[in-house]
Amino acid sequence: MSNTPMKQTVAVIGAGSSGLAATRHFLSHGFKVHVFEREDDLGGNWNYGKPCSRVYRSTHTISSKPGTEYPDFPMPQDFPDYPHHSQILAYLQAYAEQFNLLEHIHFTTGVARVEPVTEGDARTRWGVTLENGRTASFDWLVIANGHNWCPEYPEYPGEFSGHILHSAEYRTPDIFTDRRALIVGGGNSGCDIAVEAAQFSNQAWHSTRRAYWYMPKYILGRPADQVGDQLLAFGLPLWFRRLAATVIHRLLVGRPEQTGLPHPDHRFFETHPVINSLLPYYVGQGDITPKPDIVRFEGNTVHFVDQSSIEVDIIVFATGYLIRFPFIDTRHLNWQEGRPQLYLNVFHPDYDSLFVAGLIQPDSGQFGLVHWQMLAAAQFAAAVRDGHHSAEALRQQKSDPHHDLGSGIRYKASTRHYLEVEHWHYRRLLKNWVRRFSQ
Repeated sequence: MSNTPMKQTVAVIGAGSSGLAATRHFLSHGFKVHVFEREDDLGGNWNYGKPCSRVYRSTHTISSKPGTEYPDFPMPQDFPDYPHHSQILAYLQAYAEQFNLLEHIHFTTGVARVEPVTEGDARTRWGVTLENGRTASFDWLVIANGHNWCPEYPEYPGEFSGHILHSAEYRTPDIFTDRRALIVGGGNSGCDIAVEAAQFSNQAWHSTRRAYWYMPKYILGRPADQVGDQLLAFGLPLWFRRLAATVIHRLLVGRPEQTGLPHPDHRFFETHPVINSLLPYYVGQGDITPKPDIVRFEGNTVHFVDQSSIEVDIIVFATGYLIRFPFIDTRHLNWQEGRPQLYLNVFHPDYDSLFVAGLIQPDSGQFGLVHWQMLAAAQFAAAVRDGHHSAEALRQQKSDPHHDLGSGIRYKASTRHYLEVEHWHYRRLLKNWVRRFSQ
């Protein structure tokens, strides 16, 4: 009879970019991993055409290759600076093949329910009930189902008699042909869709609750995020980086009022960055008309807070997503003020055996940050499993999950910023834990 101890088991929910990173690192630390994916393929949001996907046909990344890729798996050199969603999916598939992840993924296997086997126990196992009725328990749980899948619709008085959809449903711009279109929402998706509406609709309007700074994708021939990272690498203070961003914007884009855009009510970096070179262009030539927030609907008429009104045929709400984990009770996620309160948005303050992957809204690409999240999580789990003293330091730190993840930036109060992190500072925090576990 073999005396080899049984490997501890990990359940990973979701085979998107975050679930793949979790699988890769827990496997490399000696765990037996089972990934449960509802769809019949990996990629999550990046698998265009799948029910879970929220990308549209023209979607490209808004962070360039170095800021998007996993640090241990560079993107191909022939990829453009801002890859198309089809290239990102191919990249994720190559990542899964490189690290032999596919054999650990159970496709078309949704999770119906997750519960701790013993509540209040930091080392509890987790009972997983699948949608097919099968059950199993695991030593560790990684939730990686994403937070950009459950559409958030704003509510306004009155009824709109035209066609309404959320950006989650938007795929191609032909829906705007021969229609008057209103796009609601000032995020990157809302701006992209407004630009497409400008090219295909009879008339396009763009409604936002506040004005934003629209940064170009390139600054002096370099991707904008790479220029920003260079300033961060030099260790320049926030006030100087803010001044530099203001000057660059003034030189390359100009004052918002010069193109007909409203002036923002905040400083640079205080809202999630909007990277769009074309929106000021189309506003400037009259193809997009900016509008403030909606106050009410009346048939085909939309009334705004500035007492103006327009008649439109179609509205696309690009108003973000709700944070939802339908398979687990919110009390098991330390849910407070509309979101889980977790240390570094990953580590549960009480449960050592529960992690959430990718629960961030960074001012950069996501894959690289999730790499460090899950490397730290796997190292912590291995330290707990092996009884290593290094686990105690993180255990004590995560007992108080409140932490400044904005590196001094005071984000505007909005649900949009519930998960916002300043990527340079956040990555450094994660890498510090990886370094401590490696000592």
